[in-house]
Amino acid sequence: MKPIRVAVNGYGVIGKRVADAVVAQEDMDLVGVADVTADWRARMARAKGFALYAADPDRTPAMREAGLDVAGGLDDLLATADIVVDSTPKKVAVRNVETYRERGIRFIVHGGEKHEVTGHSFVAEANYASAIGRDSTRVVSCNTTSIVRTLTALKVAGLLGSARGTLLRRATDPWESHLGGIMNTLVPEPEIPSHQGPDAQSVDPDLDVITMAVKVPQTLAHLHYWSVRMPRKAFKDEVLEAFRASSRIALIRMADGLGALNAVKEMMADLGRPNDSLYEVALWEDMLKVEGDELFYAYMVDNQAIVIPETIDAIRALTEAERDGSASIARTNAALGVGTFAAT
Repeated sequence: MKPIRVAVNGYGVIGKRVADAVVAQEDMDLVGVADVTADWRARMARAKGFALYAADPDRTPAMREAGLDVAGGLDDLLATADIVVDSTPKKVAVRNVETYRERGIRFIVHGGEKHEVTGHSFVAEANYASAIGRDSTRVVSCNTTSIVRTLTALKVAGLLGSARGTLLRRATDPWESHLGGIMNTLVPEPEIPSHQGPDAQSVDPDLDVITMAVKVPQTLAHLHYWSVRMPRKAFKDEVLEAFRASSRIALIRMADGLGALNAVKEMMADLGRPNDSLYEVALWEDMLKVEGDELFYAYMVDNQAIVIPETIDAIRALTEAERDGSASIARTNAALGVGTFAAT
């Protein structure tokens, strides 16, 4: 089969990681990336040999004046692609969706958009099959991806009743922490449930899940605490086996010195992961506690990386390049090194 021709619109925190991940796949070709910036970010795309396009034609002169080799506009990029991954800010992405539909090109948006934009929300291990052949899907946010992954693992093992989670959310992305964020305070999300619980139900409506969230003054990653009522009494080993069954959940131990978010990120760097990326949910097995039919656990979410393998799988599902979800997950994992963390 011919490689899937993938375009990436928006070369920011998520877009640049999606582009690198596409390049790593044997069955995909990156035909180009689009953006509006004329600074170092766009220069990085050209340094990697990616064809660069102006997402807004009005930005073309400024980009060329900055010395960037601009191949054309967004329409030119879309004309070369089978599918486009939109990683632009949400107010921009909504407008882009109209363009994609007019051009008749399949598209993927990310968690900043509402479920209604595509009518389908995606997490590979939960609902790959329902995305096959669709014209579009929404890869849910980093936090929602982690929630669906972990609760799906418990559900498959028959260990999921109701789930209640508290999320400690990083204040902003690390690279732009000099532009904003919070210091010396904690900011609770004003409503219970916070939006992540209902968002998880957009992927799996059967989940009995309620979330609460608070924004904290750090930028490394998110931290989740969960309390799950299981349908029966269980043992800790049963629960750990359920989590081990997912290739995208990595069990870590405080006893190994991985007692904080920064330690886990440092390990990703030592493993040679691009951008120190933690694609997996990193769940502390030695903290996990089972009391009868109650389960308590905590995990770390890399907000810049966790959705990348999901996006790759969504590309295959929408284009019908792979109808077997488990086969796509395995291919993506192998290309990105997902699972090597758990085996270390």
